Amino acid sequence: MPKFFVPKENIHGNTIVINSGDVSHITRVLRMGIGDTLLLCDGKGFDYNAEIIETNSKEVICRITEARKSSTEPNIEVILFQGLPKASKMEYIIQKTTELGISRIVPCKLSRCVVKLENSKAELKKTERWQKIAESAAKQSGRGIVPDIAPVASIDAAIAQLKECDIAFAPYECEEMQSLKAVLTSVEKPSKIGFIIGPEGGFDISEIEKLRAAGIKTVTLGKRILRTETAGEAVLAMTMYEKGDINA
Repeated sequence: MPKFFVPKENIHGNTIVINSGDVSHITRVLRMGIGDTLLLCDGKGFDYNAEIIETNSKEVICRITEARKSSTEPNIEVILFQGLPKASKMEYIIQKTTELGISRIVPCKLSRCVVKLENSKAELKKTERWQKIAESAAKQSGRGIVPDIAPVASIDAAIAQLKECDIAFAPYECEEMQSLKAVLTSVEKPSKIGFIIGPEGGFDISEIEKLRAAGIKTVTLGKRILRTETAGEAVLAMTMYEKGDINA
């Protein structure tokens, strides 16, 4: 059954109104009409079986036949703080971590980031595009939420948010002692986990010192050094296996 996201405010009692670009896809591409059924999601964790009761060029109006909590969401919130990478790498990171169950992605301006967003307008434009990529990946993978793509943060802002997590860590190629497993198992039932990934050039030593001073542990991912676009999805998969729902 085709699945589409609708804003919470488009749900009125037993009726859901679709008035986004999905209208054309539903009526022209899928050629769906009155009596056909859709799977709709409010992007906040609830799914709705719905029957189309009216269509026009701007709207598809549906009647809810069943409402339920989404069964595809992990039992923990995981936040990725990602040092801004080059070109399309950020899009890849958003796609793959969305598929694996990320809750939120915070792009970070770090010392060794090659990408420089010129101004707030360029930053907003990028964030809006990234949000659309997250929605598309969430739709494809059957997610019950669309991960939030946050505004670009500094290292200090990232640290402040990481400190709010039950478990927070930074994979670091120079760390040799502290394993990811040891950090993940340090709290039995965390509700929120956050981790920060450096850009292509890695973390600057001053950033590592700031992270450690704030109580955010550095961890080793083993003897091989991962690319920035590989590290986030690898860590998320391991985190979901250890604490989420992959091993359910």
